Formats: sequence, C-alpha cells, structure tokens
Amino acid sequence: MMLRDFWDGLPVLFQDVIVLAVLLSPLLAVGIFLLRGFAPWPLVRAVIWRFRWANAMFVGLIAISVGMGISLIAQERGLRQGTAAAADKFDLIVSAPGSEMTMMLATVFLQPTDVPLLDGETYAEIAGHENVDFAAPLAFGDSYDGAPVVGTTEDFVRHLSDNRIDGRIWTATFEAVAGAAASVGLGESFTPAHGMGDEADDDAHGSAVYQVVGRLPRTGTPWDRAILVPVEAVWRVHGLADGHAPENAGQIGPPFDPDYFPGTPSVILRSEALWANYALRSEFTRANETMAFFPGTVLANLYRVMGDIRQVMSIMSIVTQILVAASVLLGLFILTRLFRRQVAMLSALGAPARFVLAVVWSYAAGLLVAGTIAGIALGVGATVAISRVVTARTDILVEATLGWSEIHLAAAFLAITSLLSLLPALASLRQPVVEGLRA
Repeated sequence: MMLRDFWDGLPVLFQDVIVLAVLLSPLLAVGIFLLRGFAPWPLVRAVIWRFRWANAMFVGLIAISVGMGISLIAQERGLRQGTAAAADKFDLIVSAPGSEMTMMLATVFLQPTDVPLLDGETYAEIAGHENVDFAAPLAFGDSYDGAPVVGTTEDFVRHLSDNRIDGRIWTATFEAVAGAAASVGLGESFTPAHGMGDEADDDAHGSAVYQVVGRLPRTGTPWDRAILVPVEAVWRVHGLADGHAPENAGQIGPPFDPDYFPGTPSVILRSEALWANYALRSEFTRANETMAFFPGTVLANLYRVMGDIRQVMSIMSIVTQILVAASVLLGLFILTRLFRRQVAMLSALGAPARFVLAVVWSYAAGLLVAGTIAGIALGVGATVAISRVVTARTDILVEATLGWSEIHLAAAFLAITSLLSLLPALASLRQPVVEGLRA
C-alpha cells in the first residue's frame, strides 16, 4: 500500500519515464551481457551494408507496422478530445422527449434530423426561470452551399464566439453572422435553400436575401461551417409567425410571445451557477413533456462505448504486434541465413561463441531499433494526416498527437522482438562450420 501511495505521488511524467525504462530494460540487459568486452560494430555495419536492400525493406515493414498501430490508437484519443471540445459551449439542452443522442447530434454537431418541437408556453417557462441566464431557441431547415443556416439569438452567438465577432452582430431580421469556415464572406449576400444536401431546394426561398455582417472566430466545431441568423428570419421565411405579436413587428430576440412562437426543436440553456444547471435538468426532465440533458453526459456514455472499442482496438493491436513479431522472427531467420558464411568464418577463426552471438544479435537489434524509431516517426506523420482528414470530413477539430501510451507500446514491441531475436542468433551458432563455409 505504501509503495502504491509512493507511485501515485510521483509526477505523471516521471511515471511515464519509469515505465519506458522498465520496458526497455530487457533490451539493455541483453545488450550489456552480450557486448561486454566486445566491439562487433564494424562487422555489423559491414553486414548491414552488404545486404542493404533486404535490410531496408525489413526496416520499412517494421516501421509501417509500428507506425499504423500507434497512430490509430492516438487517433481515437484525439477524436474523443475533439468531440468533447465541440460540446463545451452547450451546457444544457432542453428538447421534446426522445433520444438524447439524436438531439445532441442535431444540436451540437448539426446533423439533419426530424424531431418534435417545443411549443411557446414551454419555451416561455424555460426562458422565464429565475436560474436561466439565457435560453436560446434553435431553428433548422435551410442551407447555403452545403452549410446549415441556423436561426438563434444574439446571446447564443456571443456565447459561442466568446463575444469575439469580426464585424458586428445582426441588427435586422435578414442579417447573418457566418462561421469561420462558411463559404460566404463578410459583406456578401446569399439566398438560402430549403433543406440540406442533395434534397435542398434552391428556389424555395428566392425572395429571402441575407447579408453577412459578422464572422465568428474558428471554434473547431461543426458550427464553423454554419451561418447564424435571427431565429425570427427562419420562421418568417417558412411562412410562420416570427415569435412576436403584430404590435412588436420587427423585434429581434427575446422575449418571445408564446401565442406567436412557432416552436423549436431544442433550447440551449446557460446558467452561471453550476448547481443551477443540475437543478434545471431535474426540473425540465418531465415524462411526455420535455427532456433536459447535458451533452457532456451523453458524450461520456458514448466514450464508455468508445472505451470498450479502444480496448478491442488495443487487443487487436497487440494481436497484430504478436503476428508482426512472429513475422519479424521469421524474417530474422531468413536474413541470418544470408550471412551464415561470415558467421562460419568467425567460428573457424576461433571467435568466442558469445562474440558471434553478439554480432548476430546486434545486427538484428539494430534493424529492430531502426524500424521502431522510423515507425514512431511514421506514426507522427500518419496521425497528423488522419487528423486532417477526420477534421475535414466531420468539421470537428481533431488534433491527435502521439502520447506516452503509444511510446510505451512501441517500446514493448521493441523489447519483445529484441529478445526473440536471440533465437535466430542462437540458431546461427548451431550451424555446422564446414557447411557454413561451403554456402
């Protein structure tokens, strides 16, 4: 127990370094034992250069195996961090009862879906709660050049951007604020299409023209591609009431009149007090009426599943590494056959068995070390490349990097295969000297 407490009290970096040292200790122990008092490096370099193309191919195969294995594991961690950051601005979401996952994907990640709407009285109750700092309704359904056009309120836009807007917030119904990656620039105008993707109708809202008056900073979320407009504009474009009584025509933003509120699929709540968010979730979780949830909790449940997937991926990676280790062992047996004549000559000249073993093992270990180091470098490059592809496809900023767990995996692979490389080295000593000289 005391040892466990001592270990837990160490800095995390120090723990990782110790684990790495322990993983590499068998390699160092074997190397010290075999190389003590010998200098086999000139012979090793000569063998490596003599069969350089075969050796280069062998190192390349090891590098690909190690690099792809560690990059996939790192990518899962990067995706988890990216999705968590994407949900950071969504403290609490209230919607009609249904699937929390579906509503989270629709609200946080802007995935098109058909969901029931909350009516005006329900929204008024939510927005009028004493613990709610702002309650922003959302309105979906339109798009421009593949980017979703989302109706919301000024409070949410300022919250999403941390009040950093290039230009200004809207002051009229048909003004818009574009995300950092939206295809429409500051000062430009556009007409939205009804729907998303291939089913979008470009002529449905021909009379509606928005002008972009502001641009949001990059957030690393799907909202970077969105175009935000007053929620009243989306309702009006679809021939609905704009949330305000006729005597308040032209008003933008809350308060909304329940009698003229067309409905909203979800409401984003914000409360400065942490305890108030939990109280609001409990209060607005009502059977057959409303559903309140934290996107972070939904993601945590998803991460639990992803954690199981990570375990499966880790097991698959370990199995793959075992198969690769077996292939490496077979390859080393084949490579050592290439220079069995040189080994036989060393034995015929009276070289000690440990020296011959040191030469063969140093050769094999050198290839393994070179392949593992190249694999780590390849893993870094592959991780960056895959992160860019995932970011481009999902609009979620994924910045995966290799961590200590991937370094430990590569070190474990190196240690195990280096120990296994003693087998072909020992096998080379069992070859008859006369037969080796005739080879």
